[in-house]
Amino acid sequence: MQFLIPSLAFLLCLAATPVVRKIAKRKGWVAYPSKQRWHKQPTALLGGVAIYFGIASALFLMADFSTILPHFFRTSNSVNLPSLGAVIWLGMTFLFFLGLLDDFLHIKPHTKLVGQILVALLISFLGFRLHWFESLTLDTMVTIAWIVGITNAFNLLDNIDGLCAGIGLIAVVFLTILFWVSTPEAAVIAMSVGGALAAFLIYNFNPATIFMGDCGSLVIGFCLAVLSLYISEAQGSSALSNFAVPIILLLVPIFDTTLVTLIRLLSGRKASVGGKDHTSHRLVLMGFSEKKAVLFLYTVATVSGVSAMFVSTSDTLTSPAVIIPVALAIILMGIYLSQLRVYPEKEFSLLRDRSYTPILIELTYKRQLIQVILDLCLIAFSYYLAYRLRFSSADFAFYFKVFLHSLPTVIACKFVAFFAMGTYKGIWGSMGSSDIFVLIKASTLATLLSVVAVTYIYRFTDFSKGMFLIDWLLTSVFLVGTRGSFRIFLDTIKRKTLGGEKAFIYGAGPGGELLLRELLNNKNLKIQPVGFIDDDSLKIGKRLQGFPILGAFKDLDMLLKKYGIGSLLISFNHKDPEQLLMLKRFCKSNNLHLKQFSINVIDIDLEI
Repeated sequence: MQFLIPSLAFLLCLAATPVVRKIAKRKGWVAYPSKQRWHKQPTALLGGVAIYFGIASALFLMADFSTILPHFFRTSNSVNLPSLGAVIWLGMTFLFFLGLLDDFLHIKPHTKLVGQILVALLISFLGFRLHWFESLTLDTMVTIAWIVGITNAFNLLDNIDGLCAGIGLIAVVFLTILFWVSTPEAAVIAMSVGGALAAFLIYNFNPATIFMGDCGSLVIGFCLAVLSLYISEAQGSSALSNFAVPIILLLVPIFDTTLVTLIRLLSGRKASVGGKDHTSHRLVLMGFSEKKAVLFLYTVATVSGVSAMFVSTSDTLTSPAVIIPVALAIILMGIYLSQLRVYPEKEFSLLRDRSYTPILIELTYKRQLIQVILDLCLIAFSYYLAYRLRFSSADFAFYFKVFLHSLPTVIACKFVAFFAMGTYKGIWGSMGSSDIFVLIKASTLATLLSVVAVTYIYRFTDFSKGMFLIDWLLTSVFLVGTRGSFRIFLDTIKRKTLGGEKAFIYGAGPGGELLLRELLNNKNLKIQPVGFIDDDSLKIGKRLQGFPILGAFKDLDMLLKKYGIGSLLISFNHKDPEQLLMLKRFCKSNNLHLKQFSINVIDIDLEI
């Protein structure tokens, strides 16, 4: 029975989707390409009808609707919750028709919001809560906000082929695992939702032949919002786990909604107005294909799901070892993606005339406030993780008190060392080997100062030399890693977004490396380097700055046919005249442009 109902949801959605697609095309219910949409071909709408049909049919067979009536008419003093399947069925049915109405009539955003709030109120009235706070009033309000927020998050996530259904499917897989032992009913519901999403994804994955519309995304978001808040009811976990697991599990839709909303508000746009500024769209701007962008977010969702499972089975003292790195990673990802130019510059003129999101750039690169806040988190986490790795679980409860008492001292010592060594004077996007050396020196000085401080204040009682060695190593790795990630991110964008005429660089020496850097940093040249040509046989087959050294001059005929280049760039100022003549003849016979790179330092006449 546990697999029969989810199988039914899968089969019904699998059979219903092509029928809905055929009817939608016949009736003209299709989405046409536009400036605010990502797809390029007219695509059938109302795929949410098939999703709802599959899930609703399965839940209707297993739900016990009689458990809801006593809560409405107060005919019983029972404190037991009503059937989860019945509650989800009622809520998703209401939202399905609300979404269907929006798909046809395009109702105003505040009208949809009122409908979502009414459904959330129903769920809280029936006794379902997040259990994040002891105050019943506060917890109820947060529960309502959670249901409305997650429902809208999946609505916004439906912005590129296969993303909303795929992320939802990954989430319900992990929910099924979490519910499997403790609450079979919730596990079957999660599998039923997953069955319908898996069937729909067959038609919705890139290139999609049907879109779900609001009648599908609202249903998916609501189902996952209620299932995720039910984790605390099912497992009775610790307070930290109750709070962290639902958020980590649904990290992708929460992140996307937060990023889009903040940047739209900062750029003077309405948060409710659609656009090509979602996480998936920004990944495509970085150079990912649409399919790879979706698969990347699938990976993030999978990692989040695994992290949520770890936190759900760990105690309060161990959970931060996963929660903090996940939080830092997602914050850094937000900082990276927010710097991509999506809108025209004039749309940011309300705040400041900059090419990127002004406030984020201002905080990150000028005032460097973000660096200080990030380092505060890294210092605390490194120190915590050093204790967690050094001491066993049995001893950690005692040493955790030592950690808490000494943490302020360690943070102060490390910040003094960081400022003294000039850690905040570098530019992250231009990080080099000298910057790495400065960071390692700063980490070393920070550890030495920390050891001196705890020795003077606490006489080094209950402390461990090995723990400080681990802390130094972790701090060094995190400092270099976070700052280096900005360099890697910016370099990745430059390489993936290169456009223009394809070209070989002739000469894989210092001049060639210098030319490559100029091409990567100067898009106005409109030249896309493919690789290097060099007559030194020892260099062939190797890579320079990530670009392959493909062959020698004698291989140009074969390489030209393979890569279809339009020009050849000479990366040196002086060359043997005979060889230069050969290059000219080759380029002329093959209709290639021949260009030469040079750097000249000239005197400027001081006469005014």
